[in-house]
Amino acid sequence: MPLSYQWQQRIDRWKNAVSSLFGGSGENNQPRPKLCPACGSLVGISATRCHQCGANLRFSLAAANKGLSAIFGEEAPVTRALLIANIAMFGVGYMASLAMGQSGFSFTFSGNGEALYKLGASWMPAILYLHEWYRLVTASFLHFGLLHLGMNMMVLLDIGPQVEQEFGSSRYLFFYTITGISGFALSAVRGHFAAGASCALMGMIGLLLAMNSRRAGALAQAQKSRLISWITMTFMIGFFPGVRIDNWGHFGGLAAGYLLGRIVSDREPVTPREKQVAMVLGWLAGAIIVTSFVFMFIHYRDPIPGAG
Repeated sequence: MPLSYQWQQRIDRWKNAVSSLFGGSGENNQPRPKLCPACGSLVGISATRCHQCGANLRFSLAAANKGLSAIFGEEAPVTRALLIANIAMFGVGYMASLAMGQSGFSFTFSGNGEALYKLGASWMPAILYLHEWYRLVTASFLHFGLLHLGMNMMVLLDIGPQVEQEFGSSRYLFFYTITGISGFALSAVRGHFAAGASCALMGMIGLLLAMNSRRAGALAQAQKSRLISWITMTFMIGFFPGVRIDNWGHFGGLAAGYLLGRIVSDREPVTPREKQVAMVLGWLAGAIIVTSFVFMFIHYRDPIPGAG
């Protein structure tokens, strides 16, 4: 059966994106001048290295970043990738629950604890005594139910693109990963069994709060007031009886994000050096995430401590 025009266009776009990962033109095989993905300088047809910043044009972090942006969309590609990853892991968790002979996840915050544990939820005994440190990362991609997932993804789509635009995609992924780890580390110390994107999302809110605290003007102050109200409401809900919201994890992510926001410049990288550092941080965060999921799959069939 022949493919529709729309699918042919999609496949061509994906081929171009994959080609650009390795420094290809991404359009066709006709030789033509190129733009350096790191600094934007025009380079020759046969050049393999940028004369301006020295970036490798055949394969480099900048070229790979450009290719990934084409795959996930030019606007907020990391936010889109995180959204897809969270939804995909929810589906994996649901299938894991069914494979265990259980009913899977509900629409509330109840969830299947056994499936979440095996998929890498944060829990201090497993982290501290079994040295499963990957849980501090994988927990950010797991959720207790559709309501939990839906609420967090709404916040991600609201906050994520703004942070990504302000700080750049690479640094945004690094900040998201680090604040998520910080939140779950504090949560684990408090003995909580936890999962969800909210630790990292609170980190992004802390980042925006710090950014707007450094800026003057009515718009910055209005957003600062909005963020403070959001934070206050989140923590107040966490104190309601019977509500399973991890305020310790939220505080850890928020504090880490605010600290990062006070340290880093509140703009996208502009110089070649800044861009190179940002890309290294972004790829480091990506490597941490991928490695954590590899370890999760390795330990997936391990027995649950204390299970009879």
